[in-house]
Amino acid sequence: MERTEKIICGLDEAGRGPLAGPVTAACVILGAQFPVDEVADSKTLSEKARERAFKLILTQAQVGIGWSWPEEIDRLNILQASLLAMRRAYEAMGCSADYAYVDGNQWPGLPIPGEAVVRGDALVSCISAASIVAKVARDHWMLRWSWLDDRYGFEIHKGYPTAAHRQALVQHGPSVIHRKSFHWKIV
Repeated sequence: MERTEKIICGLDEAGRGPLAGPVTAACVILGAQFPVDEVADSKTLSEKARERAFKLILTQAQVGIGWSWPEEIDRLNILQASLLAMRRAYEAMGCSADYAYVDGNQWPGLPIPGEAVVRGDALVSCISAASIVAKVARDHWMLRWSWLDDRYGFEIHKGYPTAAHRQALVQHGPSVIHRKSFHWKIV
């Protein structure tokens, strides 16, 4: 039997702005029966709603997660590290899609055709799902890191440049997961 329906995946990343931790990307294929009204741009959802959607996506969709680590961000720059994380997410999904939608205006160089969609996380369901997976996976990673190093409050701000985070940097200096290439105005 010949397959007539195209398999479409969506990709998005989380963690471009923080001073610490990885940038995380997700690649998601939603099946025809997936309840797309359960997903939205991760930035518009409460933490509780993101967690609920994350569990639904992991149980009812195909998902790949990719990471770029602080050393890679410092070496490549944040844009190139984000695109690398997207390629890794596509590879981690473990299956081939026919077409990809990527949030933003940059193409990550996937081995399939596709397009970058500005504000795609609000417009394309599979990108919305990827935005949720990337955000929640990264938040979970930062929470777990805070168990290993509780000096910075990562469990609260997830590495973003809050006043408390900047004050912890003044007091303790950078940790091993801080991005050394990011300009920190510590005052």
